[in-house]
Amino acid sequence: MTPSSETLPGMVNAPGPRIVTAPANVRQIGRMAMRYLLVALSLAMGSVTSADAQVSVGIDVGISVPVYPELVVVPGYPVYYAPRADSNYFFYDGVYWVYQGDNWYASSWYDGPWQLVRPEHVPLYVLRVPVRYYRQPPPHFRGWRADAPPRWGEHWGRGWERRHVGWDRWDHRSAPRPAPLPVYQRQYSGDRYPRATEQQHSIRSEYYRYRPREAVAREHFQQRGYPGGPRAQPQREAPPQRPHDSGAMQRPEPRDDGRGNWNEKRGGYPSGPRAQPQREAPPQRPQDRGRMHRPEPRDDGRENRNEEPGHGRR
Repeated sequence: MTPSSETLPGMVNAPGPRIVTAPANVRQIGRMAMRYLLVALSLAMGSVTSADAQVSVGIDVGISVPVYPELVVVPGYPVYYAPRADSNYFFYDGVYWVYQGDNWYASSWYDGPWQLVRPEHVPLYVLRVPVRYYRQPPPHFRGWRADAPPRWGEHWGRGWERRHVGWDRWDHRSAPRPAPLPVYQRQYSGDRYPRATEQQHSIRSEYYRYRPREAVAREHFQQRGYPGGPRAQPQREAPPQRPHDSGAMQRPEPRDDGRGNWNEKRGGYPSGPRAQPQREAPPQRPQDRGRMHRPEPRDDGRENRNEEPGHGRR
């Protein structure tokens, strides 16, 4: 077959086999489509990662606490901090809190598993802890006052700051007392440390009776997962019976004794009129007693009636 002397758009003449190339505009459209596809895939992967982080349990936050840590109360705050830890480690309202990698994590046990907590759910008392109690402060803490809390509004944006107006202004005298430490966890370390969530919940329910104040801590205790997920419904107990209810349940059925009388302690006939209570006779007065025992006058034959002294003939 004789090669054509004409050159079609997108084709070049060369010795040997004829090479067909796509037009420039087609190649450009293909590159743009591929670029958009890669961007869409990256966004999709990012959204999946974010969703998984919100609900996942047992996140590796990059810290290890092999034994129960030393916890000290922050002066004037209902929050503990770990002075010997190599991380930003706190305890508040029955829950351990860790600030790591610009994220907050919570756990009911000192070495996790940890759950990610969104900024709007972190308790304000935790966020109010001054900068000096962060053992590993992040770079953006530099230049901030050591005796003041971090500038969360500046860091997390105006949206968070609008929802938490005045979060850093509060009366220290109104602060609640620090929650008791779950010291029972000291006996669980190494191979004895419970990693299963259900096992942790069972041990905690037996040894730790503290009831959290914060809603996020209560949800964390109830569902043992990420705060904001489906809340476990508490089981409702049957209402206690009132005294008259219990008596009514044990009351025997009325029976007929064969003489037309119903053996019922209260109420008489089951469907008839109720028996009228018998009325007692009123007490007798002294003068009535004398009249009742006064003998009748008798005629003694002498036209004198046997009357008591003081009653002459009329």
